[in-house]
This record gives sequence, structure tokens and C-alpha cells, in this order.
Amino acid sequence: MSDRPDDRVVIFDTTLRDGEQSPGCSMNTDEKLRVAEALCDLGVDVIEAGFPIASPGDFDAVSQIAERFGDRATICGLARCRDGDIDAAINAVAKGERGRVHVFLATSAIHREHKLRMSTEQIVERAVASVQRAKEKVDDVEFSPEDAYRTERDFLCEVVEKAIDAGATTVNIPDTVGYATPQQYFDVIKMLKESVPNIDRAIISTHCHDDLGLAAANTLAGLEAGARQVECTINGIGERAGNAALEEIVMALKTRQDHFGLTTGINTRKLSPTSRLVGSVTGQGVPRNKAVVGRNAFAHASGIHQDGMLKNPATYEIMKPEDVGFIGTDLVLGKHSGRAAVKARLTELGYTPNDETFTEVFDRFIDLADRKKEVFDADLAALMEAKLSGAGLANRERWSIKSLHTSSGTTGVPTATLELIEAPAAGSPDGDGEPTIHRDAAIGDGPIDACFNALERIIGIEARLEDFVVKSVTRGKDALGQVDVRLYAGGRDRHGRGVSTDIIEAGARAFLQALNRADADRQA
Repeated sequence: MSDRPDDRVVIFDTTLRDGEQSPGCSMNTDEKLRVAEALCDLGVDVIEAGFPIASPGDFDAVSQIAERFGDRATICGLARCRDGDIDAAINAVAKGERGRVHVFLATSAIHREHKLRMSTEQIVERAVASVQRAKEKVDDVEFSPEDAYRTERDFLCEVVEKAIDAGATTVNIPDTVGYATPQQYFDVIKMLKESVPNIDRAIISTHCHDDLGLAAANTLAGLEAGARQVECTINGIGERAGNAALEEIVMALKTRQDHFGLTTGINTRKLSPTSRLVGSVTGQGVPRNKAVVGRNAFAHASGIHQDGMLKNPATYEIMKPEDVGFIGTDLVLGKHSGRAAVKARLTELGYTPNDETFTEVFDRFIDLADRKKEVFDADLAALMEAKLSGAGLANRERWSIKSLHTSSGTTGVPTATLELIEAPAAGSPDGDGEPTIHRDAAIGDGPIDACFNALERIIGIEARLEDFVVKSVTRGKDALGQVDVRLYAGGRDRHGRGVSTDIIEAGARAFLQALNRADADRQA
């Protein structure tokens, strides 16, 4: 059993594994490393970094995360109850100071009959053998009976007991399909606490999905029943409707400490920056009404609410915006601001850019300050996130916009003319030579479509646009616009983000960033 105090909840983040399984949320190794670093800064106890057997890329990501961050958090690799999976997970986490292998096997009747075609005896035998195999090389072993909530209670108790005897130090009780209600999930955890004789030798963990919108409620019910680890993701991303959202669980425990009496090691001021980072990297924007980290979380439109807020913020806010690192619209800097001031403000907003990244962001900031009367925190954050969303490219972006001109109207054919700068390919004979300028024009259904067609012609990659989202970053007619695109090119989905006071330019930058990702894979 863990030596942690009984009121301390272990935060197990599976953004890089279960979260990445959400359609459109795949990340490359560089992006996973950035998210892993943010999770360490946030104070996460366990990072489930991936499924090592799934692909060489997944194995490499888990291995690199373990090597770089294994002294700051426990790095976990997922494995089915198969020897090859377990060995891959063991090897992937081996370079970290604290490694965990998480083995799982379905136990419910519907999974046994239709997916595994195994008897209860075979399930127990496989689970025990797998935990023992992992335990031979790793001290920290977690076992999950997949679809635990829909498993017969007596059999669930048997599997959990045998897994603990075999060496499991954590037993996870997944509501894999989000079927439970809070009271029912409470009852399952309580039953295990009361009925499994060796349960005190392991930590009970929750893993709840949001198919009925109950993931957070079920997780909190599990904690009330005695669970002391929660498996969750940033922004609640994950399979189907998603997982329990880390920020919701953590702030529920902090805000209602009077009720739960439980604590975590999370630095809550990092919640909003981490949420924005994950949203930027995955291309899955955070809904405005998202609890804790959404743009509307601390907005008040009703006159009655506004009156109460002016008299005492506690009338309508149960959390302080600064407690979760929320970025409002505070006026910050102007075109005469120096590099030091801008960098200091970025740090206050939760960003720590390297010199190269900061230089690019600062140049964009100066350009923005020339265009806008007022520059807000949210503008600065948007510039930073637009840069970070492209930071996972294999090398620096090969293609960039030098100039863009469009014409359109109710008559005539919408046209776009572009000049792109092609940087010399790294490692090529002219790798240190001068960049090349490419010019082309195209027509389309509108100016943005024409831009996209011209970009495809110049770069030589055909893409199918899957999603195009435009939003205003701040208020005012000169507000910075942010465009997120998702397109299919080179056999997979690609995400791009662009920001500008000109929405056509923002769309072109977003589409180009996605094409740069496809081009980077083509060049590899």
C-alpha cells in the first residue's frame, strides 16, 4: 500500500494515451513531450504516456518521456495482458526513475463472450500471469479489469483479489462505456473496499467515461467511497464522449474541500495554461461553456449577476479566476513595449518560450500592435498558441507566407495570389543557401477557398478540408481572429491554427501550417 496520507488523491493523467484516442487528437513525439512537460509543471503524479506496443512512434514517445521526465512524475505504459505488450511497456519506461506498467483485461460477460471468448477461469489465469510478468521487472504495476462496472460483482472481487496477490499495487475500476450512475459507482468501490480481503495492499483507482455526462460525478463518488487515484484527461478528451476532466475533478476537490476532505498535488494556477496547450496541440478547441477553463467560466451577462459581482464576487463565483490561471481581457502592452516586458507577461500567463520561439512571437506581437488599438492578454496568448501548435513539426516550417492578395465580391471570380518562401531543406546540399520564392494564383468559391487552392498548387499536396472554425480572440472590430482547420492529407488528419486581424490571412496561415505537417512527413 502507498505511504501517501489517506486524504491525498493520486492524479493519473491519461491525456497522452486515452485522450489521444479521441478522433482528431493524435500527437507526434515532439507534441507529446511538450504536453508531458506541462503535466509535470501542473503537478500530475502519474502520466500514462502511451501504448508502447501500438507503434514504433508510441514506443519512442513513452521512452523519451520516461527518460526526460521520469524524475518528476511516474511514467506509465499501457499493455494488454499479452507478453509482447508487457515487455514493450517494461522496456519503454525503463529509462525513467519511476516507471509503471498498466496491464488490462476485459472482465464483463459481454466482453468475455463476444470479444475475448474466454471463460472466467481463463481470465483470472491470464490476469495473474500478466501482473506477475510485469512485476518481475517493475515494482509499480497497475491492473485494470476493463468494463469493470458491468462485471458480475463476485467475479470482479475475485479478479481484483488475485491481481493484488500477484503484485498489483493499484487496481483500477473502469466504467469503460460510461454506463454507471454516481450512486452505483459508489456502491461498486465500497463493495470492493469491504469484500476484497487484501484490498488494503493496493490503491483503488477510478476511470470513468462521459457517455452520459457523468464521468466527473462518478469519479467524485468513487473517491467518496474510498478510491484514492483518479484517471482523467485535460479538457476531458478521450474515446467517444471523453474521460473525466482533470480540471473539473481537481477544482471540485479544492472548492469543496469542506465536503470531500481530500487534497491533490496539482498547481491549480497551471490549469488554464495546460488546457489551452492541449487544445492547441490537438486542434480541439475548448468549448466556451467548459467548466473551470472555458471562456465563459467567469463571464456574467445577467444584470442581476453583474450587480452581485460588483458588490461581492463570491455571490456568483465559487472559484477565483486567478486560482485556475484564467486569462481575461486585461489590457497589456503596446507597440512601444520592449522584449523583456513581453517575455515577462508571457511568463505570467504560463508560457516559457525558448529564444527562437519568443523571437517569432515577439515579431508577430509588434505587427499586431501596429494593427490594433488595444492588445489584450488573450491576444498575446493566441499568438503564442498559434506558434506552439506548429512546434511539433519535424523541422522548422519549410513554407511560409511572404505576401497574400485576394479579390472577391458579388460579381467576378474570387481570386488569390500568393508568394511563399520555401526554406532550404535541412541536410540538403543547399541547406545553408538562400530561400526560394514561389508565386502562384488560383480561383475558388470565395477568397479563402482560392487561398487554399493556391497553397495546394504551390506546395504540391492535395488536401480535403474536414473542419474550419473561426472565432474572435478578444472584443472589438479590430479583434484578433483565430482559425483552426482540420484537413486530410498524406493519409491522415492534419491540424493547423492561424491568427490575424485579417480572417482570410488567418485561414491561409492555418491551412499552410497543416500542409507543412503533411510536407514534413513527405520529406521524412
